[in-house]
Amino acid sequence: MKKLRWQLLIIFLTGLVVSILLLIEQPEAPAPVGSTPEPVRGGVYTEALVGSLQRINPFLATNNSVDRDLSQLIFNGLVRFDARGAPQPDLAEIWGISEDGTLYNFTLKGDLLWHDGQPLTAEDVLFTIDVIRAGGSLVPEDLKAFWEEVEAVQLSERDIQFRLPEAFSPFLDYLSFGVLPKHLLEGKTVDTMVDDPFNLAPVGSGAYRFDRVLTEDGQITGVALMAFEQYYGTKPYIEELVFRFYATPEAALQAYRNSEVQGIGEIPGELLAESLSEPNLSIYTARLPRTAMVLFNVKSTDAPFLQDENIRKALMLGLNRQGMIDRILNGQAILADGPILPGTWAFYDGLATYEFDRDAAAEMLRKAGYSLVNEEDTVLSNEGDYLQFTLLYPDTDLHRQLAEYIQTNWLALGVQANLEAQPYDELVTERLVDRTYQAALVELNLSGSPDPDPYPFWDQAQATGGQNYSQWDNRMASEYIEQARVTADLTERAKLYRGFQVVFHDEMPALPLFYPVYSYGVDREIEGVRIGPLFDPSDRFAYITEWYLPGLQENAAPATTEAVPTQP
Repeated sequence: MKKLRWQLLIIFLTGLVVSILLLIEQPEAPAPVGSTPEPVRGGVYTEALVGSLQRINPFLATNNSVDRDLSQLIFNGLVRFDARGAPQPDLAEIWGISEDGTLYNFTLKGDLLWHDGQPLTAEDVLFTIDVIRAGGSLVPEDLKAFWEEVEAVQLSERDIQFRLPEAFSPFLDYLSFGVLPKHLLEGKTVDTMVDDPFNLAPVGSGAYRFDRVLTEDGQITGVALMAFEQYYGTKPYIEELVFRFYATPEAALQAYRNSEVQGIGEIPGELLAESLSEPNLSIYTARLPRTAMVLFNVKSTDAPFLQDENIRKALMLGLNRQGMIDRILNGQAILADGPILPGTWAFYDGLATYEFDRDAAAEMLRKAGYSLVNEEDTVLSNEGDYLQFTLLYPDTDLHRQLAEYIQTNWLALGVQANLEAQPYDELVTERLVDRTYQAALVELNLSGSPDPDPYPFWDQAQATGGQNYSQWDNRMASEYIEQARVTADLTERAKLYRGFQVVFHDEMPALPLFYPVYSYGVDREIEGVRIGPLFDPSDRFAYITEWYLPGLQENAAPATTEAVPTQP
């Protein structure tokens, strides 16, 4: 199972969104003395989504944000993950892990029901796993291969045992898939489900059930969901959710201004200022599960100096990352310090930040033997070996700006980064996979994968043929992440990942730049809204059952929220 992670390293996506200006919200008028905030059930919340409906099916929703949002509300997995990435029971009531980490016993909650009233049992879970095993054009091969190696056995109507060929602590990550109803889809594969009517009238087990499609002039313009009265978890306060579809973010913002909707599913950076000017719109921000970085090929024979950790550290110190965020991204990202996402159980916050310090960077390069050959030279040299290399970047305008900013910063040190734009596919599948590069502006993407598991990107075993494109070869770091992969206890795993992060910080095989963030708008009329770090934008609905409309109650004080709305 050493190669079972199916998330891919992807290039930093364009259109970074959201503000990180988390300022304190202006206080609401105080509630009358003696009032008690008791939300009542009822009301309708309407949200604008950019895009169109295709298929409300968790296995067909990967590439469509509208479908993912709706699937998140309608379907459930055995487990879910909280904002820290820690596993929590969902359909499962409890689970246990054998001492050797190869057996997982799960017990489902009692009286689970599908939205059509049929019981949800262990048979549905095993049926869904069989659908994954059957594969198809829409099932990643690595995911299919993973489940082919895991034996799933039904012990009773509520009990399931998973038997792994070897210990693999990120296994719970693979149990958050949306369970499908066997009684409605038996005999079908993912490929044959593509055109199934089920996708436009889905039956799930979540807090909200599908109610109807909204149409206008024969076109689907939205979807309505209703609270599921027999939901096994906390019953939602808001009775009906309506999602309306718009072609552009600008149209979604205008719909809010026209009072057609009360929320905006995503506010891109270019509309942030306009959105902040709306007096009744609260903007919430959250970290996305991606890390932008400069990746080095530390085995490059064309740039052997990249093997020197002091050179890499000097390049980090000489890069004004906060300036990059402020000037190019309009402040809409969070400074990154390592490969583990902040706010998660595995993140270690005890490491010093590499602050921009051009003088310290220049001194490190001088100690490494680099200096200007003569007054006319602008690039440092060490006995005729010039400090220059090629930096690849995705062929977009945004990435060009980022790459040029990096180039300018390093040239001030006497380091020449020659820029080369590459189409996304070629950069990944040819240059990174073949290790025919010196440095590259990339992004590690852990979307939908709360378990940190840095093994695929940084372990020695992945340096050849795997996703360790930097070819970083550090035995101590590898031992930490290998041991963490077979240790079930989160506390012990956190200690191991702390050791890994210390080694990474000391050697800097790649330069972490920033974590992109996500922006979400909800009218101040809606109370109880909170949002934590995201593993997918659809996770903004993690606490949807707590939302309510205060106009439906008497003498209620405003509810407190975990995330503080951004103010102009």
